[in-house]
Amino acid sequence: MDLKLKPFDFAQAATRAGMADVARRVEAKTRTDATGSSTGVQGASFQNAFSGALQSISAAQTKASTLQREVQFDNPTVSLEETMIAMQKAQLGFQSAVQVRNKLVQAYTDIMNMQV
Repeated sequence: MDLKLKPFDFAQAATRAGMADVARRVEAKTRTDATGSSTGVQGASFQNAFSGALQSISAAQTKASTLQREVQFDNPTVSLEETMIAMQKAQLGFQSAVQVRNKLVQAYTDIMNMQV
């Protein structure tokens, strides 16, 4: 079985997932450097993209937690709607991270079970 892998565009995937800050960092790494040569997809490592995604998920969870605390203390500058939206964004980000982890574990298991 001949399997051809297409190059993966981390910037486009991060943009589709709503993580614009991660997309900008990945795009910056794939642009041409000062010498004029293109770093391409090789310059953007999976580790950097995944780490950036986890950091943005953590930031969303921290923001949601802070907003929840402010609503509980009856802070008039924080609305309930803003808090609920932040909570949903944090939940969606966490669920996405769990799904990515599950896919990675499944891929690792499949590779380890291959006969050579």
